[in-house]
Amino acid sequence: MRIALITGAAGGLGLASARRLAEEGLTIAVADLHAEAARRAAATLPGAGHIGLACNVADEDSVRAAFDTVQDRLGPVGVLVCFAGILSAQPSPGRLPTVDITLQEWDAVMRVNALGTFLCVREMLRRCDGRAVEHGRIVTVASLAGQMGGMQSGSAYSASKGAVLALSKVVAREAAPLGITVNTVAPGPIDTPMLHQTVPAGAGDRKYLGTAAVPLGRIGLPEEIAAAVSYLVSPGAGFVTGATLDVNGGMLMR
Repeated sequence: MRIALITGAAGGLGLASARRLAEEGLTIAVADLHAEAARRAAATLPGAGHIGLACNVADEDSVRAAFDTVQDRLGPVGVLVCFAGILSAQPSPGRLPTVDITLQEWDAVMRVNALGTFLCVREMLRRCDGRAVEHGRIVTVASLAGQMGGMQSGSAYSASKGAVLALSKVVAREAAPLGITVNTVAPGPIDTPMLHQTVPAGAGDRKYLGTAAVPLGRIGLPEEIAAAVSYLVSPGAGFVTGATLDVNGGMLMR
């Protein structure tokens, strides 16, 4: 039985990926900031044995407790997918110019996106205690914004996702002797509440999120991110590590 811990999985991209992996036979631990939302999400997944639990990825003790819960109830985590993230700590939508970003805003975004990923990845590696993990997988989640800079999301978010990209490559080298691959999915514009949060007040939602800059001519779907995650955690991706899988409709080609 392969056990997957997916953070930020009560909705959006995380839930779509949890559903896809559950369909493929993995047992899922849905982790989210709110325990009840996580439990409700877990109950909707196909198959049996899934659980939902609270986890604040920016808090070291909370991350450790989440891994303890999964290990006690299901077994050791063999697959970790880090979706937990925020665009901004501000309540109003739209991109904050760098000159308007407060230290509190910067710290809040970096703590969830960058520190949160670090704490989860570190905890999984610590639990291995030097032992190899069969088909061990870590998938981190960056963003097109972390590759191209700014766009509609601002410098705090972009910098946090750039940190995730660099962290993932370092950890890929360190985790390789354990048989654990570490890869990153970098979504472009995907139809999620986070994308719509970038729309300034008063702007026409669909017009502002126009697809002129996307070669494929549309916004992506959560299920397309789930498909990328599915490949990266599969046994067939065992020789892929330190890679960034771009799912952006062709906005960044390399």
